[in-house]
Amino acid sequence: MDRAGIEALLVALSEGRASVNEAMERLRNLPFEELGFAKVDHHRALRTGVPEAIYAAGKTTAQVAEIFLRMAQAGGNVLVTRASREVYEAVHAAEPRAEFHETARAITLTQAPQIPGKGMIAVVCAGTSDLPVAEEAAVTARLMGNTVKLIADVGVAGIHRLLACKDALQTARVLIVCAGMEGALPTVVGGLVNAPVLAVPTSVGYGASFGGVAALLGMLNTCAPNVSVVNIDNGFGAACIASLINHM
Repeated sequence: MDRAGIEALLVALSEGRASVNEAMERLRNLPFEELGFAKVDHHRALRTGVPEAIYAAGKTTAQVAEIFLRMAQAGGNVLVTRASREVYEAVHAAEPRAEFHETARAITLTQAPQIPGKGMIAVVCAGTSDLPVAEEAAVTARLMGNTVKLIADVGVAGIHRLLACKDALQTARVLIVCAGMEGALPTVVGGLVNAPVLAVPTSVGYGASFGGVAALLGMLNTCAPNVSVVNIDNGFGAACIASLINHM
């Protein structure tokens, strides 16, 4: 439950639209719910501004479905990252409103209104191969109440493609830029805009890219002072930071 959910519940209670027992039922699992194999942090959004998400890798399909159902019952929006179609089918059987975003490898449930972000978040990716990470960022940011524009396949090998999008880049309040290979795109974007740029190195490239390490090091050595870097393939993390900035 996030701040907006708590406030709505308290208003409903004060106006007589909810009983004390109903409010207690909604609040009884704060700050976390014990499932035996997991402790679901329903309090995280209220505490940090970013809700708990379910990282599917390493969990069984039954575990993901159970956590998803408990989070859905708490009344908030729910996000699963790094999910396969098999995981989605298990989740969908437990909660039919769940949606699968195949490219992003994400599952979402949208049921709680979010405080809208103050501007637009641009998610930019160098090549089509970077789309899974970029889409993860876009899905995450939208679920958190942000307006998102995805700008794809504008890598530095064809710089004219990026420059054709300059107006859209310059209207963004925050930018997430995903790139593999040598990881040059965030520096170029950073030189074009007066906004924070969150660089996401991706594990895309031939052998000497070392699974995204080359892009990571290139981004860390950027000469653009408005660029900050998250971990390899971490579209989710970049979206969380971008959303916090966009809501400030």
